[in-house]
Amino acid sequence: MRHTEFWSSLDGFFSTPLGTLVRVVVIVAVAIGVAWLLHIVIRRSVVSIVSGVKKGHGVDDTQALAVSPLAAVRVVQRTRTLGSVLSNIVNVVIVVITVLLVIHVVAPGILGSFALLSAAVGAGLGFGAQNIVKDVLNGIFMVIEDQLGVGDVVDVGFATGVVEKVGIRITQVRDVNGVLWFVRNGEVLRVGNMSQGWSRLIIDLAVPVGVDVDHVKEQLLTAARALAQEAKWRPHFLDTPEAWGIESVSDEAVVLRLVAKTRTSSKDDVGRELRSRFTDVLHELDVAPLSLETVILAGWEGAGSVGGARPPRTKPVMVNPSKLGRKKRTAKGER
Repeated sequence: MRHTEFWSSLDGFFSTPLGTLVRVVVIVAVAIGVAWLLHIVIRRSVVSIVSGVKKGHGVDDTQALAVSPLAAVRVVQRTRTLGSVLSNIVNVVIVVITVLLVIHVVAPGILGSFALLSAAVGAGLGFGAQNIVKDVLNGIFMVIEDQLGVGDVVDVGFATGVVEKVGIRITQVRDVNGVLWFVRNGEVLRVGNMSQGWSRLIIDLAVPVGVDVDHVKEQLLTAARALAQEAKWRPHFLDTPEAWGIESVSDEAVVLRLVAKTRTSSKDDVGRELRSRFTDVLHELDVAPLSLETVILAGWEGAGSVGGARPPRTKPVMVNPSKLGRKKRTAKGER
């Protein structure tokens, strides 16, 4: 009887306004606690994976992974990005559940009416809500497919810069001027990631007509390969620098093209150092450079140069001469 009286008095207390307030406070407190625990689990999982990668490659910070295998850098970036997305999903799910539970406590019969209202209003809000759904789904797939990650340098059409945060609806990109762009994931039609794999540094150097082009090219290539062998710069190169030869000729200049395959994070640093070395070489050769600039390949030229200076060749199509002669005679007969 005492137990029955206790539960009856407890039910009566929860039926009062004060009891309702206590239930709401308990629901909010439990939601905050669950969110806190899930965030701790996500954060510790991210830290554990990142620490394992660093320990496996003998480095202390993420920046030092630039000299480690490229896959290690991608694991760290992708893990942090997934951790950020999971944290956002946890926040949204817990907030929605908490709000529904609080509404059920305050007005128990309103959820049925709320469901009917949602069905009625859903058709009207469908066209507006589909953009939100599109943003969320596209953001999740961008992360799962490793299209981009926190710390990547990307071109998403609207902005080009470093990815600072990837949310379930918005991706934040900071450009070189410090402007922070908020890009809706559903509006991203293509992603150009400049932090995956490798980068190609292309330097076109114009020298006056009349100089010994072969000698100048040899000296420039020697300087580039000497830089690639230095202890400070060796980790930044992924292949031996190449001289692709004469790119163009005009009345005043001959343009030489030299390229180097580098790590994505080292392309600009290597380019500045190479230009400095090339300037010294031309000064020693008493050759006045007419231009010294970086070229971005595009279109067919860019596609044909992805594999290097020698694109793959296609096999010739064999034709049977007898069949070809028969077709010609048939065509003459029809005339």
